[in-house]
Amino acid sequence: MSNQKQNGSVIAIVTMFFLYAMISFVTNLGAPIGVIWKNQPEIGGSNVLGIMGNFMNFFAYLFMGIPAGKMLTKQGYKKTALIGIAVGFFGVLVQFLSGFSGGIPGFCIYLLGAFVSGFSVCILNTVVNPMLNLLGGGGNRGNQLNMIGGTLNSLSGTMTPLLVGALIGTVTASTQMADVNLVMYIAMTVFACAFVILTFIPIQDPEMGKVTADTVFEHSPWSFRHCLLGVIAIFVYVGVEVGIPGGLNFYLSDTTANGAWVNPEAVLNAATIGGAVAAMYWLLMLVGRLVSSTIAGKVSSRQMMIVTTTVGMVLIIAAILTPKSVTVTMPLVKILEGSIEMTTVPISALLLVLCGLCTSVMWPSIFNLATEGLGKYTAQASGIFMMMVVGGGVLPVVQNFFADFMGYMPSYFVYLLAMGYMFYYAIIGCKNVNTDIPID
Repeated sequence: MSNQKQNGSVIAIVTMFFLYAMISFVTNLGAPIGVIWKNQPEIGGSNVLGIMGNFMNFFAYLFMGIPAGKMLTKQGYKKTALIGIAVGFFGVLVQFLSGFSGGIPGFCIYLLGAFVSGFSVCILNTVVNPMLNLLGGGGNRGNQLNMIGGTLNSLSGTMTPLLVGALIGTVTASTQMADVNLVMYIAMTVFACAFVILTFIPIQDPEMGKVTADTVFEHSPWSFRHCLLGVIAIFVYVGVEVGIPGGLNFYLSDTTANGAWVNPEAVLNAATIGGAVAAMYWLLMLVGRLVSSTIAGKVSSRQMMIVTTTVGMVLIIAAILTPKSVTVTMPLVKILEGSIEMTTVPISALLLVLCGLCTSVMWPSIFNLATEGLGKYTAQASGIFMMMVVGGGVLPVVQNFFADFMGYMPSYFVYLLAMGYMFYYAIIGCKNVNTDIPID
């Protein structure tokens, strides 16, 4: 009986790992699939419309952030996870079905699917971390499982633009959603298998404690200045994290004069290059997380934020100012062929890819700084932070609005300003000045 329970736990842990990976897999579909839609004749090459799938995915967090936490409290871990998986399957299915309708109707169906998928990843984000901690028995073992899950999350985020870019090659007006059906099949299969497996695994919910979603406090996280400013920092951070590689994918995939190429006609696989270079950003985020986990015990969150935001601002400024005629050679991973070859891209692309090392440490650093000294208000703050993930949809839309009028690289001033705010938060904004509020 003990062996059966242990085997069930192993299967549940593996299932959670797959779901951890699916969170970034589904989220990172927005930019590369957006490349297909923006080149449809009815869309007319609009970067703003092209990034709308990404926007809808993150927009869902604004509505689902707090309800997801309440669902976890009332329904328990297992039921909440099953609901998130079912919603995810349906969201991907709707995106898949959008390929059967052309033009604006198909685009609207796709946006609906992206919005529904956003509900799913929000729910899964809320449940996967604590569920892995529960399955690991808490403590170091639970933390270890979450670290492994985070690594798989970053790896999946790296593979998504690689795979989509390889499938579509160079995007033209004739490129359709059907060209990336393989990606949709993978996503739906993982969701379906996870639902079936998790249904038959018994999982005991932990005690939720005395503090519940209905508990009334005298104050709130909004009463703390450093938390309020931290909420804004989380909002702009997610926009920076998602927007830098998303805009870069658009820039390198664009074979018009506005794109990255001095001689656009010579680029036969622009979307493949765009996906591969964007994947390098996510790969460096993975590297950054692995490195930061080894030094986090010696370097404070504030110090890491100061250093990474400073370096990030320097890299973005350099990318904006460097002309696209200045090039560098980067490795291009051809995932379908299983090979790597070198390709020449503007050096601005490399500078923006290096930003992945900087953004890799920002979420946990901001979270730690913003929740320090909150005590019993920490749980409420976590729900608010989940809502602020909507920044991953808003900032890319703003950047692409400017990209339509002033060009891709100049539009990166949006992320420069966001990075500047996070620098201010690390220097001044993170200081807790509300020490008189009782937190016990």
